[in-house]
Amino acid sequence: MGGSWREEMNAIFARDPAARTRLEILLTYPGVHALLVYRLAHALWVRGWRLPARLLSAFGRWATGIEIHPGAVIGKAFFIDHGMGVVIGETAEIGDDCTLYHGVTLGGTSWQPGKRHPTLGRGVIVGAGAKVLGPIHVGDGARIGSNAVVVKDVPAGATVVGVPGRVVTKGGGSAQFDAYGLSGQMPDPVARAVECMLEHMHRQDAEIAQLREALQRLQPSAGNIAVEELHCALDEDATGAGARD
Repeated sequence: MGGSWREEMNAIFARDPAARTRLEILLTYPGVHALLVYRLAHALWVRGWRLPARLLSAFGRWATGIEIHPGAVIGKAFFIDHGMGVVIGETAEIGDDCTLYHGVTLGGTSWQPGKRHPTLGRGVIVGAGAKVLGPIHVGDGARIGSNAVVVKDVPAGATVVGVPGRVVTKGGGSAQFDAYGLSGQMPDPVARAVECMLEHMHRQDAEIAQLREALQRLQPSAGNIAVEELHCALDEDATGAGARD
């Protein structure tokens, strides 16, 4: 970790209440191990030793479950909490004081050479399972909610949730941010779909009631017969089902 060793340790103590001693962190935190391997691999990468850098990076992935390409650029006081399944692509750039939780992907959306991965500003937090994809920019102090999929630039200080990711607060609000799982403020696509279906059914019921009233005014007996026949059919079905049971 070089000259930033103290800063890395201080960042962990500040962001993880489970951290007790420096020795415990050094021995048991896979994010620390992955970052140490990355620092060494990156030093080889920038000096043109590409194959040894990739081999060292592959070892780090095997040992920690965290994949950091040696070409990525990572600032100081970077913390990967838990870490399993984290993927950081070759052209990703991460500013100082950033935090990633497990399952985060900083990935690309193109097979073309050049800048393909996101850039995170200072103090960005990316929640568990979130995907930040493409050569986009996430502003300083932004927060990405768990399981969000972000494919567009994020303003500084904003909170982004959902699939696709959308800004729900600006200017550093944190009430709707959840690093680990869905909060009550975050969208549930299944619940939303059911809600839309129920709303549509209620509207149809209201329209059918209006049509029945209009039909009864024109021909009272016709409207009543249709409703009675429907009720009888439903009653017969229920009676038949009960008899079969």
